[in-house]
Amino acid sequence: MGTPKRTDDAVKRRTYAMEEAFLSPYACLSERTQGRQREETPCNMRTDFQRDRDRIIYSKAFLRLKNKTQVFFSPEGDHFRTRMTHTIDVSQIARSISRSLALNEDLTEAIALGHDLGHTPFGHAGERVLDSLAPGGFSHNVQSLRVVDVLEKEGKGLNLTFEVRDGIVNHKKSGHPATLEGQAVSLADRIAYVNHDIEDAIRADLLRAEDLPKEDVDVLGSTSRDRINTMISSIYENSAGKPQVRMGAKEAAALEHLRSFMFERVYITPLSMKEEERAKRMLSSMYELFVRDPERMPAFYRTLTARFPIEQAVCDYLSSMTDKFAIAVFNNLFVPHSWALTEKDVEEN
Repeated sequence: MGTPKRTDDAVKRRTYAMEEAFLSPYACLSERTQGRQREETPCNMRTDFQRDRDRIIYSKAFLRLKNKTQVFFSPEGDHFRTRMTHTIDVSQIARSISRSLALNEDLTEAIALGHDLGHTPFGHAGERVLDSLAPGGFSHNVQSLRVVDVLEKEGKGLNLTFEVRDGIVNHKKSGHPATLEGQAVSLADRIAYVNHDIEDAIRADLLRAEDLPKEDVDVLGSTSRDRINTMISSIYENSAGKPQVRMGAKEAAALEHLRSFMFERVYITPLSMKEEERAKRMLSSMYELFVRDPERMPAFYRTLTARFPIEQAVCDYLSSMTDKFAIAVFNNLFVPHSWALTEKDVEEN
């Protein structure tokens, strides 16, 4: 069949020209990326940020997000959020913010799609468990960066650009993204999870819409759609033409108060703590076993112990698991069974 004929880079040059002409002077232009950790031949059609987005979408870690908990462990209903649907929500909101401020949507989307790749099974409960077990602690944003730098592609990593990597590791509220696109994702993450967690809590009969603090509803709106629109509009009004991505003080205070309300009524409750205790027993048992006997882990994670501490390799393996896979591995290791996972199942996770 021969080698496919390469086209010239006219498509990419057109994208560069459009960004130069239409994006904000504070946007991160694709042509001015600080580049990758390792040199490689550029794509002749896609910009580096477009290429990063595609690499993330086709990564194994991204595919696993569909079976990882957002808030509710293994929910029975079809319409509860997972880590995948949360990621899509964040991407949509962040792109809307970037579009309104004439920022680079390709960079924004790549950061948003990659921001939670390192999240544990069982949501933040799983993260708290690993953080208590690992000698150096555990944080999902740092692990997300490790996924794209080290773990994907059998240990080669995705070799993403500096700007995408920076946005991923700095997406938490405590982070300081180097680009406005990274700031947009950080805000979008909080807007997304507070609003869709409210919807899921109402669907699960843990909350009623009328339970939401009236002062916050008066500022932001009574529906998820209204609240998201209000906050994006506030970001635009307070950031357009400025080197910042910031919400107005009134809306930001209402969002933070709603977040605190959700911790009190949904995230940290006797019911959620009961489920977290179960997750803790499972993850703690597997962590202790794998640290003591690394040979029980798949071959790839065993090879990591030649380069990293055993505790890090174990966290890499456990955090890679989906909820269902973690339960299956635990049962296979600790519960008498008439069946077992195949080697292929274990190696492919």
